[in-house]
Amino acid sequence: MTETMTEEKTFHKNPIIKDIYTADPAPMVYGDTLYLYTTHDEDELVNDFYTMNDWRCFSTKDMVNWTDHGAIFSLDDIGWADARAWAPQAVERNGKFYLYCPVHKRNGGMAIAVGISDSPTGPFKDLGYPLVDEGDWNDIDPTVFIDDDGQAYLYFGNPELRYVLLNENMITYDKEVGIVKVPMTEEAFAKGSHDTGTSYGEGPWFYKRNDLYYMVYAAFGVGKQNEHLAYSTSDSPTGPWKYGGVLMTEEGGVFTNHPGIADFKGHSYLFYHTGDLPGGSLFHRSVCVAEFTYNEDGTINPIPKCDGVEKIN
Repeated sequence: MTETMTEEKTFHKNPIIKDIYTADPAPMVYGDTLYLYTTHDEDELVNDFYTMNDWRCFSTKDMVNWTDHGAIFSLDDIGWADARAWAPQAVERNGKFYLYCPVHKRNGGMAIAVGISDSPTGPFKDLGYPLVDEGDWNDIDPTVFIDDDGQAYLYFGNPELRYVLLNENMITYDKEVGIVKVPMTEEAFAKGSHDTGTSYGEGPWFYKRNDLYYMVYAAFGVGKQNEHLAYSTSDSPTGPWKYGGVLMTEEGGVFTNHPGIADFKGHSYLFYHTGDLPGGSLFHRSVCVAEFTYNEDGTINPIPKCDGVEKIN
């Protein structure tokens, strides 16, 4: 189903998806299309907590007209998981698509699942077992990136940032290197009120631009209760990281935020979520997008939440 969620042909008003609650946006550009993977906040809550059972996919060729591909992967597809279909990210390699998803295991704790498909819109099939399972609650919010030399990285974590070196098959990682814990220093992530004493909270988004590596993440400022977005940079894919600044402030009507960044047809976009839809709340969020530009030195000025974006050709 394709629908234009705007009154004008040249402008798309935020939120992007208006008929269901969505969060944790993860854009992926493939060919002439931008695919947007999201989580799905159910209307009815269970135990007054995040009630999320599947992952959704939407696509666009112009940032105005969006195609809804429905649920492309769900907890029902993962026999060893029972709840918390949380923030995903997808990547393509050698003609296959890999969707990395945090889930709650039936025997307790969080772990990272992998869905595999021949199409960016699924359906995705579960790997059959967790890719990362440390037996703690840190294994959430995976972000995946394949560097120019072919090495793939999977970062993840709350409250700590960790990573693994993915093998070329994208469904195993280098066990000799193992799971690496990133030093949680103020130089890397600034002073903050989260568990590590830094601003880093969760929701990392890892990418590279002009030989500079970026780690964008959901952050907690000193004395702040809601998440803002911040970023750090490095000359290496494994750090050390240097704090860059605030990317988007806390105002958004909900406790969480989650970044997803993509360059598409000559424009740069930040995807995020708010509580802007009717009935919006802590557990009922809505995905939005803002266009931004980089400074000449690669830094990014704070990006204001906006009404929407213009159509591109």
